[in-house]
Amino acid sequence: MTKSYTVEELAQPLAHYPHARRVGDLIFVSGVSCRRADNTHKGVTIHEDGTVEKNIGEQAEAVLDNIDRILNEAGSGLGDVVDITVFLVDMDDYGGFNEVYNRYFDAETGPTRTTVAVHQLPHPNLLVELKVVAYAPQ
Repeated sequence: MTKSYTVEELAQPLAHYPHARRVGDLIFVSGVSCRRADNTHKGVTIHEDGTVEKNIGEQAEAVLDNIDRILNEAGSGLGDVVDITVFLVDMDDYGGFNEVYNRYFDAETGPTRTTVAVHQLPHPNLLVELKVVAYAPQ
């Protein structure tokens, strides 16, 4: 059995894919950023002079909260995540990302994780994107 989930209150996918898809007891969540439903980004401040300030901590928190909302829609939550892939635009943000990540997960019960540096993400304001898999028996 497979089922797709798209959360109306969140930023909508930019192409034809769902926020998540359940396949049996696994929930696969598409890449998630800090983009809001109005297409602005949490953790981004655009100053009057046009300069852009980006905050990895605020973006990481928004991404994890967005993932939790998606998983809740599928009858799950962050506690059920078994694997995470982290995409960072700049490895200098690794420590700041981990500060937030460690508030959500611990090594004993948390998911496995891979972190990779990427050249860019779908919008220049984005510093981080996550893709997760959760195990949630039906």
